[in-house]
Amino acid sequence: MTQARPSEDQILAWLDQVPDPEIPAISLVDLGIIRAVTWAGDTLEVTVTPTYSGCPATSVINMEIERALRENGIASLTLKRQLAPPWTTDWLSEKGRAKLEAYGIAPPQPAGGPERCPHCGAAEVERISQFGSTPCKAQWRCTACREPFDYFKCI
Repeated sequence: MTQARPSEDQILAWLDQVPDPEIPAISLVDLGIIRAVTWAGDTLEVTVTPTYSGCPATSVINMEIERALRENGIASLTLKRQLAPPWTTDWLSEKGRAKLEAYGIAPPQPAGGPERCPHCGAAEVERISQFGSTPCKAQWRCTACREPFDYFKCI
């Protein structure tokens, strides 16, 4: 008797346990960079779109995807890098946006700035710098609680 291969939903559930190396509060699935998981014969193909083509975490992300899948019994695996269409913050899941805010990072907003402080919820916020701890974030501050926070820029 041969073992049934895992479903795409099961594989996505495993990958949903792999944290983003730069923002460990969200998974690679939450981030929206896992574009597809498909079987080509006995080989699992995972398509990944980096947040930007020069992302320094790409090799770490690929190693973590491979580790997670091999730990779950996937023997034959191919990682495919897909640059088009490019990743956007629209691909963040709602669950991922909520996790960002709970972690203290304001999720991206189409208006170009955070709606509220992720620490206290106040709407009185100001930009400190267009550049934050990573290229995809800007530094903001709440004028109510005075706490600084990162804002995940819209891309």
